[in-house]
This record gives sequence, structure tokens and C-alpha cells, in this order.
Amino acid sequence: MAGNDVLGRLRSELGRRVLAPGDEGFDRTASMVFAGDDRRPIAVARPRDEREVAAVVTVAAETSTPLGVRGGGHGYARHALVDGGIVLDTRALAGVHIDAAHRVGVAGGGTTAGAYTTAAAEHGLATGFGDTAGVGIAGLALGGGIGYLSRRDGLTVDNVLGATVVLADGRVVEASDDEEPELFWALRGGGGNFGVVTSLRLRLHETPVVTGGMLAFEARGATVAALVRAARDADDALSLMVNVMKAPPAPFLPAEHQGRPIVVALVCHSGRPEQAERALAPFRASGPVLADLIRVQPYPAMFQAGPELSGNRAAVRTGFADGFDATRAELAVALVGEAPTPLAVVNLRPMGGAIARVAEDATAFAHRSRAIMTAVSALHPDPAMAASGAEWTARASAALDIGGPGYVNFVTASGDAAARAAYPEATLRRLAEVKRRYDPANVFSSNVNVEPAEVAVGR
Repeated sequence: MAGNDVLGRLRSELGRRVLAPGDEGFDRTASMVFAGDDRRPIAVARPRDEREVAAVVTVAAETSTPLGVRGGGHGYARHALVDGGIVLDTRALAGVHIDAAHRVGVAGGGTTAGAYTTAAAEHGLATGFGDTAGVGIAGLALGGGIGYLSRRDGLTVDNVLGATVVLADGRVVEASDDEEPELFWALRGGGGNFGVVTSLRLRLHETPVVTGGMLAFEARGATVAALVRAARDADDALSLMVNVMKAPPAPFLPAEHQGRPIVVALVCHSGRPEQAERALAPFRASGPVLADLIRVQPYPAMFQAGPELSGNRAAVRTGFADGFDATRAELAVALVGEAPTPLAVVNLRPMGGAIARVAEDATAFAHRSRAIMTAVSALHPDPAMAASGAEWTARASAALDIGGPGYVNFVTASGDAAARAAYPEATLRRLAEVKRRYDPANVFSSNVNVEPAEVAVGR
């Protein structure tokens, strides 16, 4: 169907909340945090409720128009933008309700991690997400969610109690352990393959304060290895992210280290403050410290640090590892030093704890037995530098033996190969069967796409 006819149908349902190229606000609304190619949608639709979401999905399905779903806009792969397609922008579906008595948070599909976390913290409660306030929690939760509370409380998917979902045929269903249980299994790790999540019900945990922040060290492989060992041996209240990166021009870092490799540990102890100092001691002793910004603080403050990434082009490789020794870490330091951009990172997220105590097949996130989630990334605002960043990322990930299967939220490839890079074979087969049942025409294909079972078998 011609673009004008699609626009006409959308506007008959949503009126002025449909924007087309040339309309005021279109370019801003059709943008993502990370820059990339010149994909140009024909429309951005901004529904306010499930009925309007269903109307947008129905138009896309009946006209065979590609459809992307936008939440916080942080996806490295930029799946929400579809060339010649419709962007379904969920941000008008934001909103948070905290039921403190029952420890349940309800969030609209367009809610960000920062908005939800701030609302929950008013009650001394938290649900663990990742490490960035602006991320949309629906998109993050559909892929897994590894962050500052994961070793204590599990992944974000482990704390999803239920979801309201608009399916490819326009139906609105509730998914939980009791209703549509196979869909509920697939949603927790299967990405955006099965519908538009318009609401999430999430388990909350008592978190009045945390003891956390940043430790910066001189760039030594032995320091990285010591941090990884300390995380392995720590109690579950301690979660950690390690970045081998170039030091930014920050006032708390010595000037002679800025622009050179350093090791940064983002540490969060979510137990009692009086227990935290002993738990943090092995981390502080991991190497020569350049900065220690750890303090007792409200949990939302953990999301405040970090550089502005908007407008950067991202090249990312992701995988899992069972260890990261000093030799491997020294190589990471050398590779970061050679990177063609100041925003080059080797990121390690030790798992274990509550993550590993969930059965591998309990959700579609199937990497629980691995020790560390890994990623290599290079970001640069200059399009001319994108190719060199991608080349460095490929070279560094190969040298560090960081390969599939990968963390679906960080997978940037497309097509059948992307799904095979993100899921073990048994998980992929089960996802394909759920896809056949709930989206046989593959309406939701702008993602790490799992094709319906018949198509997958036909290959």
C-alpha cells in the first residue's frame, strides 16, 4: 500500500499523534540515542492506550508495512527505526504505580528506568534494571536486564510478574505464569518478537540505600583479574561492572591519565551499610586506586554518572565468558589504548548469585551458567570514523575471544544469523514455536528476529 494510504489509515485512528516527514517534531521523534544509517520511516505513531496500539499494529499488518517499536531509544541496533515503515512510539504509555504493601510496581510500556527507579525509591524499594536512567524498561526487560542489583535479585526478567501485550492480530492479552504462560516465557529474554508490551508488573525489593559508586584504577591486567575474582567470591548483595576504557577529562581523575587506558569498577552493595565496607575491601585492594567515589546513597543516584552518548555511532560485539585472567586483561588494556576513539570500552558484567540460581530454561534468557557477560564497543560522533570503530571492535573481540552466543540487548547484527548468535539452539527452537503461535506472519520482525517455526524448519 502506498505511504499516503498508510498515513491516512493511521491518522483516522490517532489523528495528530501521527507524524510524517516534514511535520514539526518528526525528526526529533524519529531519532534514536545512537546515530547510524539513513533509515527513514514514513510515519511515527504515538498511541496513548492499548486500543490505539492495536490500531497501529493492525494497519502495519494489513498493509504489510514494516513496523518498529520505540521505547527509550537506546538500542545499539536501532531496530525501532524502519526504512519506509512505521515507528510505534510507546513514550505516551509511560507511568508508574508503586504498590508498596505488596511489593509490586506497575509501569507503562514507555517508562524509563530512571522514572520507575525514582518512584520506587520514594518507598525505599527498587527493581533492578541496567546502568542507564534513560533506557526504556520494556525493551531492557524483554532482553534480560543485567545491572546493579542482579546478583542479589536476579535479572530484570526474573522480576517480571506479568505483562499486558498487544499481539500481531490486534488482540490484547495478559501474560504471566497463569495466563499465556508460553508467551510469558518467551517475553522474558526473547526480545520484541511477540508483541508490543504496554504494561509491566514488576517485583520490588527493599532497598532503602546502597553503598556504591565508581572505583578507578591504573590500567593493569592484574587489577581486572582481581576485580573479577572478588565478584565471584562476594556475597550476593554485591554487583559489579568493570570497564577497561580511556580515562575521560573528569576532574576527579589525575590529568596525566586522561585519554589513556584505565580500569573502572562500578560497584553496588545493596545490603546494610555497616556490612558494605567489609564486602568492598577486596575491590578497593584490587590495584592502585586513582579515584574512589563510593558512598552511601539512594539507589537512583547510581544512574547519575556517565558521559553523554547521543549522536554517537556504535559498533558493539557481545558474548559470555567463564573467566577473564590477567593475561587476557592486559591484552584488553593494549587494545583499548590502540582504539581510534576515546569512547572505546571492554565491558565485563560478572553474573552468578541470584542469576545462576534460576533454571536455564525458566526464561528465554539461557546463559545463566556463564560467569561474565562481555561486550566490546566503540562509539564516535563522526560518521567517517564509523568504519574504523567497527574494524577495531571486530579485531578486539576476536583477540579477546568474545563471541556468541551473545546478550540479545547488545546484538547489533540482523537477520537469521542474529538470532542464532543470541540463543542456544534449544531456546531458539522453542522461541520459533511461540513465534508461530503468536506472530505467524512475522509482523514484529524489526528486532533480533526469530522466524516462525515453519520458516525456521524450512531452512
